Amino acid sequence: MTSPTAAPRVLTRPAIDAAARELARRDADLAAILARHGPPPMWSRRPGFATLVHIVLEQQVSIAAAATLFRRIGAAIGGMTPGNVAAQGPRRLHRLGLTRQKASYCHGLARAVLDGELDLAAVGRGDDDAGRRTLLALRGIGPWSVDVYYLMALRRPDVWPRGDLALATALAEVKRLRRRPDHDRQRAIAASWAPWRSVAARLLWQHYLGR
Repeated sequence: MTSPTAAPRVLTRPAIDAAARELARRDADLAAILARHGPPPMWSRRPGFATLVHIVLEQQVSIAAAATLFRRIGAAIGGMTPGNVAAQGPRRLHRLGLTRQKASYCHGLARAVLDGELDLAAVGRGDDDAGRRTLLALRGIGPWSVDVYYLMALRRPDVWPRGDLALATALAEVKRLRRRPDHDRQRAIAASWAPWRSVAARLLWQHYLGR
């Protein structure tokens, strides 16, 4: 086996294509996905407050439902900015369709940005471990949300999202497991895909969506 190619700090389209080919050389199951569907999409998002709110909305609901809610609320308040979200207050956000819990989370995120407690540009520029700690300290932001932000918005190459049901389902199918693997089993399987676990995740999401 050839030595792994060094991963860049931020994934680009050429890097994803090259990583997908490298993963296919290492793993026959990923090779089958690549042969069937081609290189995975970028699925990138713009770093910043709006994307973090969108990720909070995606917690425990479908991607389509979260996208609809995100668009509806954004249109109702004049855009998903910290100032607009903070101006609504949790009760108004709840009336616009958020659960009380998510309304509180989103309002808290907006206040953190406005009060200078959260600088998402600095999170993106800085050390990843420190940035993760900053995000995890916020109410409503757990490991899955942080992982998705780092994978999709900051486009880090070696992130394996914790607690992602679609990835667990895809892994069970692709690896012919009897049941969906828990996070520890997923990490063990994905270890051989470093430093391109974000690209492996994209391939598996591609499999999941193409079933």
